Amino acid sequence: MANIRAGLPAGTDIELWFQDEARIGQKNKITRRWAKRGTRPRAPHDQRTKWAYIFGAICPAKGKGAGLVMPWCNTHAMEAHLAEISAMIDPGAHGVVIVDQAGWHMSPNLTVPNNITLLPLPPRAPELNPVENVWQFIRDNWLSNRIFKSYDEIVALCCAAWNNLIDRPWKIMSIGMRDWAHRC
Repeated sequence: MANIRAGLPAGTDIELWFQDEARIGQKNKITRRWAKRGTRPRAPHDQRTKWAYIFGAICPAKGKGAGLVMPWCNTHAMEAHLAEISAMIDPGAHGVVIVDQAGWHMSPNLTVPNNITLLPLPPRAPELNPVENVWQFIRDNWLSNRIFKSYDEIVALCCAAWNNLIDRPWKIMSIGMRDWAHRC
């Protein structure tokens, strides 16, 4: 972060963003359910294999996020997501987007907007990325324990789930704040 700050004009505000992708689809996860003691609640589980990817990023300090639902997880999808994040960064600010080391995040073919710097997490450390907890929250509240009728329904419900999260900036803050990243 010190190297990034040193390369920016003095007084430039830095927004810290966390980014990740989640696959949502017909082979959906089964989550915990409330049930009367001694009973076994039923939950639907689809065996078909259509899915979409939610590309999501949050800025916990400001309670905002940027997301896209895409059919593939590749460099082109990542570029579109970075453009979306770039548009959400406050004017005059610079975004530091913390990503895992997936191939499409670190590709030399990836075009990164001028107001963004990518900062990779250490390898094999998903617990450092609060977006992993965002996926758990979204699945638990809006996407699990259901059968999707079609690909279009998967996309529509993913968009609705992401928009539900964005409508709750306090939830983004509570899920995403990390002392190691946000202390002064």
